[in-house]
Amino acid sequence: MDEPLQQNWLRRHRRHVLLAAGLTAVMLVLAIGVRQFATPSLAVSADEVAVARVGRGLFHDTTSLQGRVEPRDTIYLDAAEGGRVRRLFARSGDRVVAGQPLVEFTNTTLELDILSQEARLIESITQLQAYQQQLEQDRSENAQALALARYDRTRVDRDLNRSLPLAKRGFVAAKTVDSLQDELRSIDDRRAILASRSRRQDRLGALQQPQIDAQLATLGKSLAVTRAKLGDLTVRAPASGRLAAFDVELGENRNRGDRLGQLALDTGFRVTARIDEYYLGRVRVGQRAKTDAHGGAMLLVVTRIYPQVTEGSFSVDLGFDGHEPAGLVAGEAVRGRLSLGADRPAILLPAGAFLEASGGQWAFVLAPDGRHAERRRIRTGRRNAEQVEILAGLTPGDRVITSSYDGWGTYRRINFR
Repeated sequence: MDEPLQQNWLRRHRRHVLLAAGLTAVMLVLAIGVRQFATPSLAVSADEVAVARVGRGLFHDTTSLQGRVEPRDTIYLDAAEGGRVRRLFARSGDRVVAGQPLVEFTNTTLELDILSQEARLIESITQLQAYQQQLEQDRSENAQALALARYDRTRVDRDLNRSLPLAKRGFVAAKTVDSLQDELRSIDDRRAILASRSRRQDRLGALQQPQIDAQLATLGKSLAVTRAKLGDLTVRAPASGRLAAFDVELGENRNRGDRLGQLALDTGFRVTARIDEYYLGRVRVGQRAKTDAHGGAMLLVVTRIYPQVTEGSFSVDLGFDGHEPAGLVAGEAVRGRLSLGADRPAILLPAGAFLEASGGQWAFVLAPDGRHAERRRIRTGRRNAEQVEILAGLTPGDRVITSSYDGWGTYRRINFR
């Protein structure tokens, strides 16, 4: 008996399978189209962007330096007393020695004020000296009075001793003896009074004399300072060196405390450089730099770091590693590289303007066909002026847009036209 042949499930439902596959394909195409249409994108010319390839290489842990040669020690010159410029003895750029006059001011008001102060101080000094002389005169007069009292007692005592024997024999009247005895008691009373007054004056002098001496010394210093103010009308070089920014003209008026210029001392030079704030936590005192300046290479070492960030950078001072080159000039430009650590192999991407907008957290990576670029999250490590260390998100061979991303922050795709 013949049995009927049965078709398999796929053959029996072939029409439905084909229909479902067609619908799935249509939906997939629509989904891709909608996704592409919904993705924020920007069309740019391929000639307007710079593209670099990710690769492996040796990362040079350095940063660029842009600085200038400056004097190691500088003294700022200010006007101790203001006035009108009467005479100029030096100009900016001149070499001067310590104590040399630089500029002389005239100030009639100050001169009259100093004369008035001098008169008051001299009057106070004169009064104290007169009081001091009066104390000495009183002491001298008391001493003379005591000496006279001692003399009178000696004289009367002798007369009394001579008169007593004669009075017993009747040659001297009793009245004379009584008079001598009364005079002797009066002299003793006067001596006691004079001695008491002398002790009081000695105690008073012992207390007042140190105070008078101290006041006289203070007044003498005040008088010297007051007279020295006239000398402040002439500004002198505090040390030997070269004048810089000494912008003073004859006849102009300057106020007290005005900055007149600066004096670069003969103590050598240093280099002051600006470094991007990105490296603030990595720059250390003692790190070395190689620069091109003064017609050749110079080796420098970081001596001081100023952590204040201004306009995206901070300052460092560098000294010379070894002998200071001869013939350096203040203001001379210096360019070079500062070594931050040991070089090491890494995945690298050439540095570019894209880092400013992305901060190294994302980048536009070209598709294999090169017709568009997709935004991709990345993670960067160290960087220098030419290289960026890639830690994640990119692999060797990837092509990345490294030119500026200004205005691209909201886009996910860049289409090339």
